[in-house]
Amino acid sequence: MSKPDTLTQTIGVLTRREVEARILVPVVDALAKAFGRAAVVEILRDTIEQIARDQGADLAAEYGADAAAFKETLEFWTRGGALELETLRDDGRHLDFNVTRCRYAEMYRALGVPELGAVLSCNRDAALIEGFNPKASLTRDQTIMQGAPCCTFRYDFGADSPE
Repeated sequence: MSKPDTLTQTIGVLTRREVEARILVPVVDALAKAFGRAAVVEILRDTIEQIARDQGADLAAEYGADAAAFKETLEFWTRGGALELETLRDDGRHLDFNVTRCRYAEMYRALGVPELGAVLSCNRDAALIEGFNPKASLTRDQTIMQGAPCCTFRYDFGADSPE
């Protein structure tokens, strides 16, 4: 049995993603030379999605799998001003918010890899909620990483949640 991954709870997600990116970007570049960038990015995307599903399941096991528990875990992603959120709805079933500032996008741009930012960070969101609560869903029409003025997160935690 492997040791539980508590790094995110300790250092926050933004610091973790920067460390991961600084390691992964040169590896992706080297593999792309040998196998083609599209193939490498596809494998990276699939791998990151599975990691996110597993992390979502781990979070649910520790915190519970409802909207209130998920909202509590947002602290890891927002720590240190990493994300600035504007909550639009929080009624026990739905958790809707806009991200009005994303330091993740700023960090990937500063590292010169904005195209990998979506793969390494944004790409995780739907998979994470899938692992966290299979009855929950995420709708996100736009992201700052893709150049939009805000990210639109609309979570629905399913019919079993209170209205």
